[in-house]
Amino acid sequence: MAAAVEGPELEAAAAAGDASEDADAGSRVRPFLGGNRLSLDLYPGGCQRLLHLCVQQPLQLLQVEFLCLSTHEDPQLLEATLAQLPQSLSCLRSLVLKGGQRRDTLGACLRGALTTLPAGLSGLAHLAHLDLSFNSLETLPACVLRMRGLGALLLSHNCLSELPEALGALPALTFLAVTHNRLQTLPPALGALSTLQRLDLSQNLLDTLPPEIGGLGSLLELNLASNRLQSLPASLAGLRSLRLLVLHSNLLASVPAGLARLPLLTRLDLRDNQLRDLPPELLDAPFVRLQGNPLGEASPDVPSSPVAALIPEMPRLFLTSDLDSFPVTPRGCSVTLACGVRLQFPAGATATPITIRYRLLLPEPGLVPLGPHDALLSHVLELQPHGVAFQQDVGLWLLFTPPRARRCREVVVRTRNDNSWGDLETHLEEEAPQRLWAHCQAPHFSWFLVVSRPVSNACLVPPEGTLLCSSGHPGIKVIFPPGATEEPRRVSMQVVRMAGRELQALLGEPEAAVSPLLCLSQSGPPSFLRPVTVQLPLPSGITGLSLDRSRLHLLYWAPPAVTWDDITAQVVLELTHLYARFQVTHFSWYWLWYTTKNCVGGLARKAWERLRLHRVNLIALQRRRDPEQVLLQCLPRNKVDATLRRLLERYRGPEPSDTVEMFEGEEFFAAFERGIDVDADRPDCVEGRICFVFYSHLKNVKEVYVTTTLDREAQAVRGQVSFYRGTVPVQVPEEAEAARQRKGADVLWMATLPIKLPRLRSSEEPRRRAGLSLAPLNLGDAETGFLTQSNLLSVAGRLGPDWPTVALHLGVSYRELQRIRHEFRDDLDGQIRHMLFSWAERQAGQPGAVGLLVQALEQSDRQDVAEEVRAVLELGCRKYQDGIRRTGLAPKDPALPGSSAPQPPEPAQA
Repeated sequence: MAAAVEGPELEAAAAAGDASEDADAGSRVRPFLGGNRLSLDLYPGGCQRLLHLCVQQPLQLLQVEFLCLSTHEDPQLLEATLAQLPQSLSCLRSLVLKGGQRRDTLGACLRGALTTLPAGLSGLAHLAHLDLSFNSLETLPACVLRMRGLGALLLSHNCLSELPEALGALPALTFLAVTHNRLQTLPPALGALSTLQRLDLSQNLLDTLPPEIGGLGSLLELNLASNRLQSLPASLAGLRSLRLLVLHSNLLASVPAGLARLPLLTRLDLRDNQLRDLPPELLDAPFVRLQGNPLGEASPDVPSSPVAALIPEMPRLFLTSDLDSFPVTPRGCSVTLACGVRLQFPAGATATPITIRYRLLLPEPGLVPLGPHDALLSHVLELQPHGVAFQQDVGLWLLFTPPRARRCREVVVRTRNDNSWGDLETHLEEEAPQRLWAHCQAPHFSWFLVVSRPVSNACLVPPEGTLLCSSGHPGIKVIFPPGATEEPRRVSMQVVRMAGRELQALLGEPEAAVSPLLCLSQSGPPSFLRPVTVQLPLPSGITGLSLDRSRLHLLYWAPPAVTWDDITAQVVLELTHLYARFQVTHFSWYWLWYTTKNCVGGLARKAWERLRLHRVNLIALQRRRDPEQVLLQCLPRNKVDATLRRLLERYRGPEPSDTVEMFEGEEFFAAFERGIDVDADRPDCVEGRICFVFYSHLKNVKEVYVTTTLDREAQAVRGQVSFYRGTVPVQVPEEAEAARQRKGADVLWMATLPIKLPRLRSSEEPRRRAGLSLAPLNLGDAETGFLTQSNLLSVAGRLGPDWPTVALHLGVSYRELQRIRHEFRDDLDGQIRHMLFSWAERQAGQPGAVGLLVQALEQSDRQDVAEEVRAVLELGCRKYQDGIRRTGLAPKDPALPGSSAPQPPEPAQA
């Protein structure tokens, strides 16, 4: 989402007029007026403010040449406001009427309410720049066609399906942008724009171009990317001034040979078309980009052989949860995985057949790279073989639940390449209101995950300099002068807001305020050759005319430092009515504070932590029909009530814990105490402590089975579960020591909730421990994992009254079900064990038996038992792999998590 604009920035050229004749009206203008620029798009109610100013008619208003106004207003109020402009702002040269300041739940910019313009706007005789982007225009307003002095017209992100013929009569037009509309055709009169230098028609529905387009003799740049063009007129060869021609992502099968003879052409982008042949002059030209074209291949309409004509369409594969690999041939295929993943292998993506392996991994801090303000939205998908190079990009779709509406955030797919992580260009596709696909092109096979991050704006800085603007925060920009770098380098910015009330509560100061937090990063050398100018808006409610400079602090933080540094005295702060500017030679984090406090570095660290903290509650519930099954979950505070309403039909337990604060990706663990212990050997269990990692948009839930060594026949066991921050310590403290820690200054303890195991009836325990006289039984195999007799007894003890449903899904006949019920009519445990072990004996030596059991448990709505079986199998596989490695029977596999082979270096934080 680059927001770079090359060329000099428009500067305010005149000072504010003398407001002595109308001091009250002038004071109303000052918060919004900077020089001859009036910016009302940053404030709510901009139309009402402008109408009030038009009534007052202060002297400063007569000198305004640049006006910015948001179109997220009431349509009638917006129309009434615009009708006043010709009389009140007669000197206006630039008019920006944009939407896009508000965003939807996915972070996409919303269109404004503008559908037309008042006819009187044509009376703005000096108007040279008109920006109507991100609105709801379906036709071009007639008044625009009468603005004879218009030099730049921006119509991007509207609903235009055509352009009028009269557009060709604008004699001064040099720049026209109509991207992201619905244009299907272009008017022939477009070729009459003799002064036009830049034309951007990308992201439309154009399938042809009029031959008259070759009459644009002054055209320097033409962008027709992402349309439906199947051919180009030969008249394009007449664009003798053309330097840049962008045609990627169309349906072109050929291009005019005359393009090779354009004398000034320095870049021709033909990527992702259907080109099978190209003039030799273009085929070898260094300025032509051709990736994604089937050059040299036979046309699909003319089969190269009778056999080729009989090749069936691309296969479609739907994989169940028990499969972890699939084949891909040169024909390509479309693959849907049970874990919410889709892959599209185009024909010719691989020259030889290849087997693709995949697995879905639980996120861990060492594997998941998150920036300070990122949020994880999915589990980690691993595709193997790593680093495999495909001849065409493979499409990848990852299913996720969208986050709550948050301003200025975006969703991206993050992947690992070599030893570094990066974000891929991502498009979102809606499947249902709460189910979205994140779609990207996978350049390689590695690890993939879906992340929500602050909107990132990036650009490539050339030696000539450029301008980088924030798309979500007007007024935040970075100006790179000529000579700032010798070689082009990529720079990016992210912006994070902090609510003023949170800061005021933290400082105990009602007048404290901060600007948005700005993060700047770059590739290449750490410093620039010339100072770079950074512009930040002043803290909310503060203007350049009213602030006390002694209270203004510019703070700087460079990781991995702990505190923020106050660099106000080290830079020259240039203040305008709305903005502060300063110069830097290297990038990091910057923040403007307005406060009476003197030492603000430590306060800034606390405020920054507050921005990243999530308020959560911890719950511990026991299944009503099986109290030994305990559900542990960490929930964001806003989700607690809805989750409890859903769970309390099957579970019961104490009230949730008090609210605690946690960071995204923070580790914590649950410790059972006072005679309660975990009744299973689990991969996530260390000395009876269950490990967790908190991710705000994932289900931080685990179901465990507990036991006790105390005598439950004498009385019920009243234990507890406590939650602590961090990983499980090497020396796990005793419960008494942990209690002392909770009373001290140690904040590792978060909550303690009671767990009660009811007293057993005298006849229940012998029956619970009674087993069947069966030979030792191992269900499964060494590669996928065994379920032993002990494991099956544990499963039998969890099924309870659900066992008939599980039996039917296992294939047990209804007649046999009735026989078991009759034979063990007074013994529920006997019914379950007999059914399960009889089925297991029949499956001995059969492949896929364990998978069948897991599937039956899931179909019977016993996901809790299915997950326990999976955990047992995973633990068994790890032990098996470790065993054969220790004996030297197999090579080390660095790709296996938890293996003894050297692991790849930990990823750097994004």
